[in-house]
Amino acid sequence: MKKGDRFRITNLSLEGTMRRRLLDLGFVQGATVEVLQKSPLGDPTAYSVSNTTIALRKAESSKIFGERVED
Repeated sequence: MKKGDRFRITNLSLEGTMRRRLLDLGFVQGATVEVLQKSPLGDPTAYSVSNTTIALRKAESSKIFGERVED
């Protein structure tokens, strides 16, 4: 996804501490996430969800599945 794209979370394929951390920050099924900014090399990427901004590396974000939300 590119900057400005939005998607709705359908599944989190994470375990343990990282799963709990993301759930606490609002990365729950049905939540809408917006791609805010990518670093110059593409990793990490900043996302906005539930009034929270978080940067995730590709290894983490690749385990968050969703469907694109069109404006």
